[in-house]
Amino acid sequence: MVTLWSSNAVAAEAEADVIRGVLESNGIPAMVVGAAQYPNLGFEVKVPRGKVREAEELIEAAQKDGPAAAEAAEAESEL
Repeated sequence: MVTLWSSNAVAAEAEADVIRGVLESNGIPAMVVGAAQYPNLGFEVKVPRGKVREAEELIEAAQKDGPAAAEAAEAESEL
């Protein structure tokens, strides 16, 4: 597993969970590394080395499409 994303921002834990969710919903295994007890140490999202490029493309597309696309995808999954 290699680090795809890392941050020690205030909302890093929430952002890491969102990134993990995007990746896993697209078939890419991902794990969040960090401890809620020590948020100042930051959080990382790790993926298998062979999936880094695909993961980067998915994250870039998700950021480009924004929250509206996420809401549409969620609504579609509830059908």
